[in-house]
Amino acid sequence: MTKEIKIPNADHPITIEADTARVVVSVEDTVIADTRAALSLREGGYEPVYYLPLDDVVPGALRPSSAQTYCPYKGEASYYDVILRDGQVRSDAVWTYRSPYPAVEAIAGHVAFYTDRVQVAAE
Repeated sequence: MTKEIKIPNADHPITIEADTARVVVSVEDTVIADTRAALSLREGGYEPVYYLPLDDVVPGALRPSSAQTYCPYKGEASYYDVILRDGQVRSDAVWTYRSPYPAVEAIAGHVAFYTDRVQVAAE
């Protein structure tokens, strides 16, 4: 089955910009990621989403999950669970586009976090 690929346009714009804020992702008092190299992705009428370099995530904090979704504008999304020091798991709390479509290729190597499962703060 061929998946539909859509190009961002005036009816469904997507912009990606480097963000100068320090972005810290945490669960309660445990920091999961900390960066000054986040990208801010704005898509259509959705709230902006921070994409953080995978290299700025605390080693061992993420575990690949089996979940996958598809976005016709960005491509195949893969997910991670967040693993806390005490063994708690926040399932499918993180997503990434390992091979995003050309229009959004800047987010390759970056991850985004569901703000209902972790805290994302920009300073």
